[in-house]
Amino acid sequence: MTARLRVVHTTGFTYTSPVASSYNEARLTPRTDSHQNVVASHIDTSPPVHQFRYTDYWGTFVTAFDVHTPHDRLEVTGTTVVETADAVPRTDAIDWTALHADTVADDFDEMLAATDYTPFTDDLADFARGVTSGLTPADAVVAVVAAVHDKMTYCPGSTGVYTTAPDAWDRRAGVCQDYAHITLSMIRSLGIPARYVSGYLLPRSDSEIGEAVDGESHAWIETWTGQWCGIDPTNAIEIGTNHVVVGTGRDYADVTPVKGIVTGGGSSGLDVSVRMTRLA
Repeated sequence: MTARLRVVHTTGFTYTSPVASSYNEARLTPRTDSHQNVVASHIDTSPPVHQFRYTDYWGTFVTAFDVHTPHDRLEVTGTTVVETADAVPRTDAIDWTALHADTVADDFDEMLAATDYTPFTDDLADFARGVTSGLTPADAVVAVVAAVHDKMTYCPGSTGVYTTAPDAWDRRAGVCQDYAHITLSMIRSLGIPARYVSGYLLPRSDSEIGEAVDGESHAWIETWTGQWCGIDPTNAIEIGTNHVVVGTGRDYADVTPVKGIVTGGGSSGLDVSVRMTRLA
């Protein structure tokens, strides 16, 4: 099964007094891979500026730009048409003995290590071991995702952008970023390589062709048990045609959609919108 989707992601920063200059990076351009193919994509800014594009260390497409005229608002809009397909089915391609071999640790060391967002704690590791006893690595991933989904409550506003996996787990509440970080901590503690995915989700599978609906800037994970496969902890589902991948990394810090620094000006307000349209 395939789909063609248009994604329009707009991020606006409004300042209480004019900013003298700003230096920014946008990771809003979906990638082309085995799951999806980008048909067309561009980023527009207001004020308009010259853009510099490159691919970062993790393989994510980055648009960098500076604004050197005073401005009290900066708006960044990424527009993409992308064709998506169902993900590759998860298979038992590797057992625990092979997974824990030195070659796997060497090849995937960055996706096995703890990070500031995804530290290893006894609480997270013990929970992961408790729900995966006797399972294959591939089944262990599914079991952890299901268990986290069962224990957590999706609650916008209960956490912030800098909340770590242990903090969100203690609350048993959070948003997609927290679900992803918690499952990453647990799965990596088992010795399974796992990475954070930033992207978009069309929440309505019944949307009509040509109907623009509110989409979601979304996060999920990919795990390696012989091959990379995506899974969505927030919804406890495998990745499908409604998911659009922008980039992957160790955690949210590697794939922040828009970030930058400013000189001068007052504190900013942030507004974000994502509109998605099923084209085919």
